[in-house]
Amino acid sequence: MAAIAAVAIPLVDSSAQRVEHARALPASRGYEAPTAVFGHLPKYFAEKKDSARATPWAVLASALVPGTGQAWLGQDRFVAYLAVEAYAWARYAADAREGRRARASYRNLASQVARRPFSATPPVGDFDYYERMEKFVESGVYDAVPGGDLDPEPDTTTANGAIWLLARQTFWSDPSVAPPRDSAEYRFAEEFYRERAVGPDYRWSWSNAQLEYGEFRRTIRRSNNAYRNSLEDLGLVIANHALSTVDAFITVRLRHQADANGQRYEVTGSLPLGRRRQPK
Repeated sequence: MAAIAAVAIPLVDSSAQRVEHARALPASRGYEAPTAVFGHLPKYFAEKKDSARATPWAVLASALVPGTGQAWLGQDRFVAYLAVEAYAWARYAADAREGRRARASYRNLASQVARRPFSATPPVGDFDYYERMEKFVESGVYDAVPGGDLDPEPDTTTANGAIWLLARQTFWSDPSVAPPRDSAEYRFAEEFYRERAVGPDYRWSWSNAQLEYGEFRRTIRRSNNAYRNSLEDLGLVIANHALSTVDAFITVRLRHQADANGQRYEVTGSLPLGRRRQPK
């Protein structure tokens, strides 16, 4: 054991002497101490990691899903972008669902009440059709005198009567005096009426159903408001995508400039997650 100890001591002394000798070497000889070399490695790899993150893929990721680019770049504000995205889509789904439910309700109410006396299986109208039904209690007849030439609805309180009044005001020199039927003025007015008047299959009347008519108007307004809100929700989604994309683009540009200039400029922002209030 003594011999082994005697041999080990010189080896330890020799190794320590070599380390001290290496530390004492002048820098002009191109040699750095091991601690000096390896001391730069954490900073070196951190800079390489930031450079690898700052790629155009981060911008593309933000354009597709807001917040993913910020997560790629190591920024904790990606949580805010993801939260806004989830909230906007959830609101859009709820508003669109409410709009569809209300639309089905007012269409069914109109079919069962206002249109039932004129058609057992009335066809579904377009958006403008139900908007006119909201404004006029009755559609009026399409042809006031069946057979022969077309005789538009004369009652201006109905939807068709209002259309015929507008046609006369637009094309006749005097709306109350009819020109000859073969004149251009009359033909233009009649064509205007044919294109816009409510046909027999779409005729309606709320005259004996005032309570149902009130419910119909409230339901159609609720549907319109829900669809309007859904468009605003989509606007929020688009704005969130744009903001996240611009944010990622600016960060990537600043990091590339930092790599070129040796200085770091960056847009920063953080969320107060997990912070505790300091005792007074």
